[in-house]
Amino acid sequence: MPIIAKAACAAAIACGLSSASAFAQDKPVLPAIEVGSDDLPAGSVSAETLSRSRIASLQSATSDTAALIDHLPGVSTIGAGGFSGLPVIRGLESQRLAILVDSLPIDIACPNEMNPPLSYTDPQTIEAISVIAGVTPVSLGGDSIGGAISVETGAPRFAGAGERLLTGELSAFYRSNGDGFGGALSITVASDRFSLNYAGSFTQSGNYAGGGRDGTVRSTEFRKTDHALNLAVQTEAGLFELKGGYHFSPYEGFANQYMDMTSNRSWYLNGHWKGAFDWGDLDLRAFYRDTDHRMNFLADKGGSADGGMPMNTEVHSAGYTLKADVLLSNRDTLRLGSEFHHQWLNDYWPAVAGSMMMGPDAYINVNGATRDRLGTFAEWEAKWTPELTTLLGLRNDQVWMNTGEVQPYSTTMMNMADALAAAAFNAAGRSRHDGNWSASALLRYAPGSGLTLEIGYARKSRSPNVYERYSWGRGSMSSRMVGWFGDGNGYVGDPALKPERADTVSAAVSLKGAGDGWALRIAPYYTRVHDYIDVVKLADFTDMMGVPTGFVQLRFTNREAEFYGLDISGSFPLWKSAAAGTAKATVTASWLRGRNLDDRGGLYHQMPFNVKLGIEHRLGGWESAAELEVVADKNRIDATRNELRTKGYALVNLRTGYAWGRYRLGLDIRNLFDKGYDLPLGGMSLGDYAAVGDLRPVPGRGRSFNAGLAVKF
Repeated sequence: MPIIAKAACAAAIACGLSSASAFAQDKPVLPAIEVGSDDLPAGSVSAETLSRSRIASLQSATSDTAALIDHLPGVSTIGAGGFSGLPVIRGLESQRLAILVDSLPIDIACPNEMNPPLSYTDPQTIEAISVIAGVTPVSLGGDSIGGAISVETGAPRFAGAGERLLTGELSAFYRSNGDGFGGALSITVASDRFSLNYAGSFTQSGNYAGGGRDGTVRSTEFRKTDHALNLAVQTEAGLFELKGGYHFSPYEGFANQYMDMTSNRSWYLNGHWKGAFDWGDLDLRAFYRDTDHRMNFLADKGGSADGGMPMNTEVHSAGYTLKADVLLSNRDTLRLGSEFHHQWLNDYWPAVAGSMMMGPDAYINVNGATRDRLGTFAEWEAKWTPELTTLLGLRNDQVWMNTGEVQPYSTTMMNMADALAAAAFNAAGRSRHDGNWSASALLRYAPGSGLTLEIGYARKSRSPNVYERYSWGRGSMSSRMVGWFGDGNGYVGDPALKPERADTVSAAVSLKGAGDGWALRIAPYYTRVHDYIDVVKLADFTDMMGVPTGFVQLRFTNREAEFYGLDISGSFPLWKSAAAGTAKATVTASWLRGRNLDDRGGLYHQMPFNVKLGIEHRLGGWESAAELEVVADKNRIDATRNELRTKGYALVNLRTGYAWGRYRLGLDIRNLFDKGYDLPLGGMSLGDYAAVGDLRPVPGRGRSFNAGLAVKF
């Protein structure tokens, strides 16, 4: 029986058994709805959570959800498109993290990772974001070795008994740098049993200007719209939800890629049932998503009517998650779960009429690859005393991968490197099966007096993605079209790659003064990754005269790596009075080291030491803040990728907001002194390189005046 059929049968049986149990209860209890809490085991995991009010104070400055969390300790963002930043937690980038949107995963549909999971969300319509930087429980997902990010776009709202509810929010913003603007609408119509919600957003921006004398940063324009409709019904059998949505971006420039996104269409349908029983809770989700992604050159990179270089990717995803929280006693909770995730990916590059290199056939980069993952887990949480909590978990993920035969544009001498590579790839076995085990153990002890101690250990596994295993092109052009690293190099896959296996030890000491007093958290960590998917150099890329260009061709390979560092965060009250309001000073700092243990070299995309100092003030409806962001020189680089060094910098940001009644007005200034600087994780500015031959790191955004207005009704 095919894998999908087996998973569907398992889901149907589980759903049938759970429904039968629900209707068997004499007095079913409707599940409590808590925004942002469904994915986090209660009481046992420390997570940084951004509420809707906090997100609202930041949304006028960015359309990139990843940028909302990069001020948290241990979290940074790899520069990409205007709404497609790639989060990094403690040195491990997005594809190594567990990223969930409304408790479900979203597949990437691009060889350059232009549409990561968070790109399908919008800061204007997010209710909460939770981030776990340390040891992640096995119940938060498999196939990952780093932290976890959970985004909630809003739980359904219901009216009181016999009442009707009509509520919503309308918002708009403007940004001076890039002439960016957008808006969002969320509206809910509900009774005590039925709830219908619509949420939609729009955002658009031109190219932004770098700070100082950096000028316009090419290939940073973007535009997108998102729509979602959610129907929820509360019954004696539990909460039922059916949610569908549509995302469309007609263009998004990528300053650090050779290509730009010229269209990304995606629609999805999610089903959800949650029941509460005297023995515990049961949660079942099922999903389907269809994505059609296209790349080519925008005008910044010389896009014209000659066809450019079209690249198309299609992805279909489907699966389910089934989780049960069983209350064994007042002390013990047992969590059991099963997940299935099917991915089908097709990546082809149509022939360009009249081109000797890109034709006469279509280039088949990935031919109907499948990646199926079946995961099961068990997790035991015990609250031994009010001060002591432990969490133990074990997980298994079975991953099956395969793909069809590929082909180059042609078999002429101009494409001979790709022709030979295609023949070798087609002749080799391509089916792969990984059996991955994961485990986690956490202990939290709060003896009182404002002291909390945490320590955790995790053994996590992650199988290679489709492109890491099945990218095959050996030509200069074809290999440079694969890679989400923004470095201008070319990448070749390896079907023989092993899964990554990571051992992580993370600890934290939290101190807090009485009442609204001072707070300090110190969190050291260490991660050792066996079979870390890194690269080995194959060749130098040269110009017409045979001179190396500074770009190289690389093959994915397994290496040994380690990450260690220290995160610090804290706050200190400055004053509190009826006349002057309240004020506090805040600080976050992160220090990280990532090393390749095979050659003792630096790893790619490792954030240098950074610290953020702030003062926050509140008086009545006013909320204001001033922030100083300092980033050190980036001198530890990946020499294999020819990674560029960047100089340190300091930025000053200001923001203020006033809320009265149903209205809120927000104003902020980013990079107040228009400081010129380079993004440490921004990669090469290939948009500028294509236009004027100027090769440099991607400059950071210059000064921007931003305003946002929201009204609730």
